[in-house]
Formats: sequence, C-alpha cells, structure tokens
Amino acid sequence: MKAIWNGQVLAESDNTVVVEGNHYFPKQAINREFFQASTAHTTCPWKGLASYYTVQVDGKTNPDAAWFYPEPKEAAKQIKDHVAFWKGVKVE
Repeated sequence: MKAIWNGQVLAESDNTVVVEGNHYFPKQAINREFFQASTAHTTCPWKGLASYYTVQVDGKTNPDAAWFYPEPKEAAKQIKDHVAFWKGVKVE
C-alpha cells in the first residue's frame, strides 16, 4: 500500500492494518521529511485519543492529514505505532 499526496509517497508498506476502512501504516514506513507534529487531538470511544500530523510537500500544506493513536485502548492495540491518512491523501 502507498499513501500519496501532492505527487509524493508519504508512506509505503506491505503490512498495513485496516480498521474501519482506513489503512494504518507502521510508523517506520512513513517518510518523516513530510510530517510535522500538530496540536490537534480527537477522541474515539473505542480507540482512544488521536494525535495528528500536518503533511507538507513541495511548499503545500495539508493540515492534520495524518493521525495516530499514541496509546490506543485495548480494543485498538493493533494500531499502536501506526499512522492513517485522509484529507485528499490517496491510499492505494
């Protein structure tokens, strides 16, 4: 699987975890040069507290386009240290 935005591969892995239709990529599979920590957080009742990354590629910014669960709840432990995408990031 690949996560692509603005013509760049943000992440690539043969070992994603699919939860609720989203592919979660292992953190080691992301190209860190394109990611900046965000202050945004959301809460999922069964996964826990999500944190976000803003993606920046070739001068274009996609705020909070990637998310992860630093300490997921027990029901979602399989996505610990994984990152998922939205906001126009193509996953194929």
